Amino acid sequence: MPSIASESARMAPWWTPPTVIAVFGLGILPGVLSFRSNVRLIRVGAAAAALAFLLAAAVWPFAWKGPDLAAGDAFWLASFPGLASLAAIVAWPIWAAFLYMVVSCTSVMAITAAARGGSSFGMLLTDIAFAIMFCTLFVGGAAMAIRTGRLLDSTTAMSHQAAASASAQHARRVESERFDALVHDSVLASLLAASRGQPPTVVGPLAESTLTELDALHSPPVLHPVFSTDEAITHLRSASADADDRATFDVQHIDSSAIEQLPADDVRAVGSALSEALRNSRLHAGSNACRTVTVRLSEALLTVDVVDDGEGFDTTAVAPNRLGIAVSIIGRMRRLTDGSAHVQSSPGSGTRVHLEWPIP
Repeated sequence: MPSIASESARMAPWWTPPTVIAVFGLGILPGVLSFRSNVRLIRVGAAAAALAFLLAAAVWPFAWKGPDLAAGDAFWLASFPGLASLAAIVAWPIWAAFLYMVVSCTSVMAITAAARGGSSFGMLLTDIAFAIMFCTLFVGGAAMAIRTGRLLDSTTAMSHQAAASASAQHARRVESERFDALVHDSVLASLLAASRGQPPTVVGPLAESTLTELDALHSPPVLHPVFSTDEAITHLRSASADADDRATFDVQHIDSSAIEQLPADDVRAVGSALSEALRNSRLHAGSNACRTVTVRLSEALLTVDVVDDGEGFDTTAVAPNRLGIAVSIIGRMRRLTDGSAHVQSSPGSGTRVHLEWPIP
């Protein structure tokens, strides 16, 4: 600030105030926009900050009035080419950002040499080279950070895709096991009855029942699009029992008078997240842990709490490749409109999984 204030007397009055606002105000803009989820806005803000710096340097010769600076002084704009280059690395590809850095370092070093009255033009190339090398430390670090972030995003997406594929394979395996059981229990029983000369009164109904079951495999089961309140509770109770038939299932504070129908797919998603929470507890909470499922349903909100008194864990230490919580619980709930899931746990204190879905 002292340099800006003292050197503003050497500039035309119209240059310093807008330049300070542009260089520092627009430099803050990408940070402000980072609280929004739109990455394009962040890049636009960063590009504006970078271009404003070059524009300030470009119009400097028209605003400079003198007198010349001392040989050891530098014009204040020469202190910030790295800051503008960090904005450029956010806005543009790496090669364009490094080209921008070279141009901005060259511009501000030339401004400083001119502001000194040309006394340091002999050192201009050296000053430019030093500025470029110095700024490269920060711009290169930022480039590596962005590259690492993109690699992490890509790895996370691939991990989620792999988890979804594994889930599909599991579903196919379950279907295959169901088909194998049908073949073993019904088809072979019918063939065995026929081969042993059982009377038609025995073989006929058995074969008819088997054919009906086989025909049912050609068409998917009919899934109702809506649930009543009782059907929703029944589905959640069934999902709980399928995952852990020893878990206590408790229903509290039901106000169903104003609820006629619930979207069945959303209720099924909550049930799937509930099942995954119970399965995780069975795997990790310890053999002596007790589990309780508490369902609360009101006119506006469905909440499910899965609580165990087991070993617990450090939620910050969960490896990124452990996707049971990230994909099957939190990710599944977030795909619902305004749905959410929270996991609370600590070593030795058990675990609580809270599922919440505002009823549309």
